Amino acid sequence: MQLWTPDRVYFEPSAKETSVGKRILAFCEDKNIPILHTTSHNQVRGLPGKDEKGKYAAAKKTLIVGTKKSMQLEVCKPSAHYQFSLMTNCPGNCEYCYLFTTQGKKPYVRVYVNMEQLFNTIDKYIEKRLPHATMFEAASTGDPLAVEHITGTLKDTIEHFGTLHRGRLRVVTKFSNVDPLLDAKHHGHTRFRFSINSSHVIKNFEHNVDDLEERLKAAEKIARAGYPLGFIIAPIILHENWKKGYSEMMEKLHNYLSFKEKSTITFELIQHRFTMNAKKIIEERFPNTNLEMNPYRRAKKWGKYGRVKYVYKKEEAIEAKEYIEKLIKKHFPYSHIQYFT
Repeated sequence: MQLWTPDRVYFEPSAKETSVGKRILAFCEDKNIPILHTTSHNQVRGLPGKDEKGKYAAAKKTLIVGTKKSMQLEVCKPSAHYQFSLMTNCPGNCEYCYLFTTQGKKPYVRVYVNMEQLFNTIDKYIEKRLPHATMFEAASTGDPLAVEHITGTLKDTIEHFGTLHRGRLRVVTKFSNVDPLLDAKHHGHTRFRFSINSSHVIKNFEHNVDDLEERLKAAEKIARAGYPLGFIIAPIILHENWKKGYSEMMEKLHNYLSFKEKSTITFELIQHRFTMNAKKIIEERFPNTNLEMNPYRRAKKWGKYGRVKYVYKKEEAIEAKEYIEKLIKKHFPYSHIQYFT
């Protein structure tokens, strides 16, 4: 798949003056992308589009370059101690995306340029937990690999963590443009994970992201570059013939990574869930979606801030968990399944 190129780029004040801002500016000039200015991402208005669907499509092709104001890091259970953002939102267009709940009204892609301030914050959080190691998640609010060819900040971050004795980084992606990261001085401190799914889910619900084969080729490259490797199977969707779909997915994974079958690859399993707010936005933006979101067929689960999520009923969830865990252990007996949620 071709690398993402925005149709327009907005710079917040002073963003151009940073080293990352200058990289992005050079990219825009090279690609003849219109450069605009805004006082804040909240002031970006008047994007083209006659209706909700059209405005959403325009926002997905809009990049906003700014500074991250808050440096208070949120807890990120169960995958890490804390999370931080290199970006917000994603050029991908997955119908089930959980960001619809929190970022639904502002789907444009935002990247942050104040890296020195971010790294200083990370170092302070690590210091507070010494002598214990501290794990950070860099992809909770977006997919930084999707814009790495524009920003270069993921490599910067990986190399910063490579210098930290008690700091560890986790990244997850649905993209495959990993070549700029293969020579990064990561020193084994970054676990690189790929989000994978059955062919049915990818074909029907994941748009403008790389296909499974491309992700698996990238995973092989990352493994050979010495990064600790992991996979997130998410969202697990119990579609027709789902067992066959996930079995075929695991067979493809093993075909690419059989040389790692005795290594400690991590797996994280996340069942499909939705909020009523996300359901409303998804149905507006994807009026022909086949994504099953019937709250009466689901069980309620309370998330952060008391938000109600709808997940599979207990019996279905247990069946999915046990079946997929069995597939994982069949192909990767030394793997570590970190959680099912």
